[in-house]
Amino acid sequence: MRRTEILQGVRMLKFRDVFGRCEEGGLSKLEAAELLGVNERTFRRWCRRFDEDGEAGLLDRRLGKPSPKRVPAREAEEIEALYRERYQGFTAKHFHEHAVRNHGLRWGYTWTKTYLQERSCLKKAPRRGAHRRKRQRKPLPGMMLHQDGSRHHWVPDLDLALDLIVTLDDATGAIYSAFLVEEEGTFSSLRGLAEVFAPHGLPCSLYTDRASHYFFTPKAGEKADPHALTQVGRALAQLGIEHIAAYSPQARGRSERTFRTLQDRLPKELALECIADVETANRFIAETFLPTYNARFAVAATEPGTAFVAVARAQWQDVLCVQEERIVQNDNTVLFQGRRLQIPPSGQRPHFVKAKVRVHQYPDGTLAIFHGPRRIAGYSAQGSELDDVATPSSMTPCSPPSRRGLARAELAALAQRRPALTATARGVPARLRVGTKKRPSGRTKKLTASKQENLAPVPA
Repeated sequence: MRRTEILQGVRMLKFRDVFGRCEEGGLSKLEAAELLGVNERTFRRWCRRFDEDGEAGLLDRRLGKPSPKRVPAREAEEIEALYRERYQGFTAKHFHEHAVRNHGLRWGYTWTKTYLQERSCLKKAPRRGAHRRKRQRKPLPGMMLHQDGSRHHWVPDLDLALDLIVTLDDATGAIYSAFLVEEEGTFSSLRGLAEVFAPHGLPCSLYTDRASHYFFTPKAGEKADPHALTQVGRALAQLGIEHIAAYSPQARGRSERTFRTLQDRLPKELALECIADVETANRFIAETFLPTYNARFAVAATEPGTAFVAVARAQWQDVLCVQEERIVQNDNTVLFQGRRLQIPPSGQRPHFVKAKVRVHQYPDGTLAIFHGPRRIAGYSAQGSELDDVATPSSMTPCSPPSRRGLARAELAALAQRRPALTATARGVPARLRVGTKKRPSGRTKKLTASKQENLAPVPA
């Protein structure tokens, strides 16, 4: 029995009791109407209907009749067929958005959800648990970024689970970077940060889990060691960005809810576009999916402005990489992960044998060798030398970006530095050579005292 029918039965019992007391003279028409919660005119009309037709006269005449605003049966069947044939598995909200945008649906979301649930196309969502007070968002974009990865079958046409690396803003919920990789790691994290730093600048802090490429944890379940930095931690510290560790999934609720939405929507969008490879999927995510997602789910920040610090690309591109120190071999080469990198001739010094250098491995696989702050060579991922000339713009800053002038001053001082006294003459300009040029033929050595006596003129 429907709720309206039950309420109608209860109203009938209450009316008969009040009507009987009114007929006996215990209540006036006005008092009886107030007890029933209606005005006097309505009560008099009910009394007239009861006298003429009995209880049948008091039934709601609207019950059992179709509403004039009811969706036509033919259109309802078309919507059900559309969902079953093309959008099977979509949530009610996701399906309603596509139906309105692509198929001209003119009915509301509530009706669409209710109808699909009645037709057993959708299951009703379980009731939510106890309310938890969530952390308030940061007031400005760039104050805190979230970065995390989620393993899922993102591309339905690929029988392969991939990791989706997402970097999003805490203040707005906007996703700045998202791409698919085979496995989450150091290079995927650095790539995500680079895709944010290039258009927006440097943030104030980064909030991540305690994965091994983010933090070093001596014992499972304990706090991360703040002094043993990973490559990602070293890069963030070098750029002056605070790195915050999360100690439970609940602490990363904002990113977890984002992944729940992405796991529901993104695979279906990729299936609609018939995408079956990772490269095309990443291009679709960056060019089509993210703008649509941010327009739908991103919120406005509570305060105007931004906390991002705009810096030149040269200030961070040689920091967001894997850095390892090496000693140059006797043949002026560097061994790095099974590759032998030949250092080309340099005008700064004859060779770098036994010198300590730093190898940079970038997220795209390319390599570079640095001696101090100076970049001396660049290489492809296979180890072949690239046409790479060291310029002031390719120098690694020795301090955070707020002290850019210091890097320029040190570079100018390095340019004026003279070679060591023990350096060979090969490759050194003539005006800077020390102790390597022969005496002119007209110049003689200083004579000793004995030789001067032997050469003295004999007196006449």
